[in-house]
Amino acid sequence: MKLDTRHMRYLASEDWRVLTAVEMGSKNHEIVPTPLIAQISGLRGGSGVHKCISNLAKVGLIAKVKNAKYDGYRLTYGGLDYLALNTHRKRKDVYSVGNQIGVGKESDIFVVADEKGTQQVLKIHRLGRISFRTVKANRDYLRNRSSGSWMYMSRLAALKEYAFMKALYKHDFPVPTPLAQSRHTIVMSLIDAFPLRQISKVPDPASLYADLISLILRLAKYGLIHGDFNEFNILILENQIPPDPERQGADSQSSDVALTPVLIDFPQMLSIDHPDAEMYFTRDVNCIKRFFERRFQFTSSELGPFLSDARKLVSKDGSKRLDVEVEASGFSRKMAKELEIYMKEAGFDGDRSSNPDARLESEGNEDGDEDLAGIAEAIEDPRHRVSINSSPLTGSGNMEGVAQEQADQRGKPAETNPAAMTFTMASDTSQIAQTSDIPSMLGLTLEEGT
Repeated sequence: MKLDTRHMRYLASEDWRVLTAVEMGSKNHEIVPTPLIAQISGLRGGSGVHKCISNLAKVGLIAKVKNAKYDGYRLTYGGLDYLALNTHRKRKDVYSVGNQIGVGKESDIFVVADEKGTQQVLKIHRLGRISFRTVKANRDYLRNRSSGSWMYMSRLAALKEYAFMKALYKHDFPVPTPLAQSRHTIVMSLIDAFPLRQISKVPDPASLYADLISLILRLAKYGLIHGDFNEFNILILENQIPPDPERQGADSQSSDVALTPVLIDFPQMLSIDHPDAEMYFTRDVNCIKRFFERRFQFTSSELGPFLSDARKLVSKDGSKRLDVEVEASGFSRKMAKELEIYMKEAGFDGDRSSNPDARLESEGNEDGDEDLAGIAEAIEDPRHRVSINSSPLTGSGNMEGVAQEQADQRGKPAETNPAAMTFTMASDTSQIAQTSDIPSMLGLTLEEGT
């Protein structure tokens, strides 16, 4: 779905209170009764509450359900997005939102910036958007839990990913820097790199393959299995090595480039003690083997590694069990189990690399989503980051400005509207633009159409 932040600048404090009231009421009600919204918000006078409800419904942050047995509203993904962004704004984690650089089965990815203009990544989990009817038809495990909805599950996915990202970053794993988490969203550092799936040629496939297998074994050493270790969730970062002055002739002036794999996407990460650990570990290894055989025509002469080999490395050399550390941080086994069952029911548990032509099933545009059929897995193309016009999240707090701004834009499409307060987030666009030169610098070739 689209993330349109223009209306945030026109929401008054009363509107935020009512929107928060709908979110709180959603914990126990699929459709929150209007009197309950008024009670939770604490606003005096029924007319004020109804005006706020009308304002929020007009911009799609809440929605009235047709043929409901009572008068009430439900929170939409747009409303949940606004609540999360408002929290990030108050914490000064996010100042503006730019282009969308990725879309997948269970998340949307945007470039954002802080008050200093530093580019970051905002990941929004959207469990329930895809295969939603399948989950509704077969989720006995949630019948006794009214909060076990798309909103709750998306929050669990964000909590899990953020917890594992922090633990991995703390122990020097190659992952983005975790910056903030609110509800179903995560803010992390921007990695200026190409996804492995977009690369068709590398100078030394054997070396890169060895690095990836070593990373799988290193995760196991800390008690973890990625669970979705494939070309979609690995970025290739280029680090230029300065020239060696001891070299003779022309070689002394040339510099080498080291390729470093960076891991992303951790909602399916699990403990090496998981009952299905062998299946997930083997699948991770086979995904890399299959990709290198197909893309780089490289086949390893060694079998494995196998889970039995990985178990011998657990806690070796004093390494900590990160699965235990994450559980102690607040993401409990109960949360992990609920999320795991939900994701299996929703069809997020498959091996994506084995089905590259898979089509996505929309939720039925329940929240005004665009039809996602045919959209591939999440992408992160650095060329989308060269110049980004974005809108800050602060403004007048007057909903009447929405209609005025839209009218101005329709009447003067070619002019800049001062009320929009847009600016270019790329603090150093020349440096970012250099990413297009990476293939020639490395002798590395990108897939066509990327």
